[in-house]
Amino acid sequence: MKILYLILSIVFVVFAGLQLNDPDPIHWTLGYLAIAISCALVAFGKYPKWWLWGVTVVFGVWMLTASPAFFRWVQGGYPNIAGRMEDSRPIIEETREFLGLVIAFVVMLALALPKRGERS
Repeated sequence: MKILYLILSIVFVVFAGLQLNDPDPIHWTLGYLAIAISCALVAFGKYPKWWLWGVTVVFGVWMLTASPAFFRWVQGGYPNIAGRMEDSRPIIEETREFLGLVIAFVVMLALALPKRGERS
């Protein structure tokens, strides 16, 4: 599992770097870096509950606040979100952001939930 957590840590550092050209880079970059740090901590056997649950809750709330865009996308018949983003179609960016938050939340939840035999 250590290798998986280290790979996830690197992946989220890359995600953070990719956010630097985003219109709202600060919170995305910091958020992805928080996940990268969380993955690295767990990889090295550190399980600070306050940190892991804190980051998980932040991403959970953030995901919930972004969820209306996802439901608008579903109600709209699942229009293509793989295409080029346009100012006239903010649903593309909003849906992508929501899906990114789902991934982040699931990773954090997996890190925060105690696993039998991994920690005391």
